[in-house]
Amino acid sequence: MDGGGRRWLTTTGTNPPRHVVDIGDELTADEAYRLAVSGTGLTWHGDFPNARNLLAAMGRRCPSSAGKSFQDKRNHQARRARILGRLLVPLDPGHVLPLRRGPDVRAACTEVCGPSGTASLVSLPELLGVVGAHEWRVRGVEIPALGAKIHPHHGVFSPVRGEYVDLVAKSPLPATELAFDIGTGTGVLAAVLAHRGVQRIVATDTEPRALACARENFERLGFEGIETLETDLFPPGRAPLIVCNPPWLPARAHTPLERAVYDPGSRMLHAFLDRLPRHLTPGGEAWLILSDLAELLGLRTRDQLLAAFRRSGLEVLGREDTRPKHPRAADPRDPLHAARAKEVTSLWRLTTRAAPVPD
Repeated sequence: MDGGGRRWLTTTGTNPPRHVVDIGDELTADEAYRLAVSGTGLTWHGDFPNARNLLAAMGRRCPSSAGKSFQDKRNHQARRARILGRLLVPLDPGHVLPLRRGPDVRAACTEVCGPSGTASLVSLPELLGVVGAHEWRVRGVEIPALGAKIHPHHGVFSPVRGEYVDLVAKSPLPATELAFDIGTGTGVLAAVLAHRGVQRIVATDTEPRALACARENFERLGFEGIETLETDLFPPGRAPLIVCNPPWLPARAHTPLERAVYDPGSRMLHAFLDRLPRHLTPGGEAWLILSDLAELLGLRTRDQLLAAFRRSGLEVLGREDTRPKHPRAADPRDPLHAARAKEVTSLWRLTTRAAPVPD
């Protein structure tokens, strides 16, 4: 890559463009879009606000995904992200942005990428994402069920959809001595359980960055009875309450952050259900928090979900439903608006099916 000797900086594992040219304020959006579509990387050396304006203008030139199937929309989003990701900005050693009217991105970049003693190139959309995540981390997300804030880290899904948190906050607890929180993320559900009086909680995740985020939140909130463990799904042993909020959509994730939403073939969901009976104490409950968005998009049917319960030897004790309150549910410009407008999020109360009594 011809990037003036700068190393490629990425948090998502994307490859750098093979060819890079320097551009500035004089380049038109039409020409920038044409070059980006051809695969050329565009290193910006002009005014930073103008770079953001150019990015927006290039985005408006991307074709619409209206009328496409869900998978076609996903492919369209991925292609759009690749094109816009070819608008690059330079960073000097120490993550200093050497552009006119450029913001101070040092703290945000160091938080995610660590210290840097070399010059680098980064895609502008990715840099904006890093800065935005840093602002969320500093500001935090208000969680009414906690009466406090959760502070998400970069690459860890933010609990901005409060309806699933409210379900965990209101459902009757089957026990308070021990709970497992599977795929803890920011730790918000484990924190809600601790706030409700659960004495000991084991919170698991496969992502070290998620566990670091959860530990920081537990410490900030003063919860000492929560253990974190890096593992695929379950910790050793059994618990009378197991909570899991798996990715809701069985599709391929394009970025690490999307793995909180997209799960190819519902791998995590099925693995959780299949292994659950070995970790739930007799008479205990598993709370599975799941949206029906996959059903509304034709990616899974309700019968398939219920059949998965039965195959794993599970019974449904009850279900608590709620409607989403997040802004996208009411935004007709959202590509998935038709489905989101009907979406229901459910907390399924599951238990192991009793073995038949022999004659």
